[in-house]
Amino acid sequence: MVKFKVFFLFLAFSVLFLSNSVAQCAMCRATLETNVSNGSQEQLASTLNFGIMYLFAAPYLLVATVGFVWYKQSKKAKEQQ
Repeated sequence: MVKFKVFFLFLAFSVLFLSNSVAQCAMCRATLETNVSNGSQEQLASTLNFGIMYLFAAPYLLVATVGFVWYKQSKKAKEQQ
């Protein structure tokens, strides 16, 4: 149970601090390089980074939610036996 809590604590901290990381795929980098001439690089860059991190985190959150529900259901089934 302690490992379970530590895992979710780690997951919560990593989700909270995703906005601080800077990551870009090749296509996003190319989009930024072409839009530098507009002068709106900072806003576009932050928006793209947020989108990338959202797409990165969504599957992990989905799997964590399914795992949590599965864990609760199995625990409930064991208690009923």
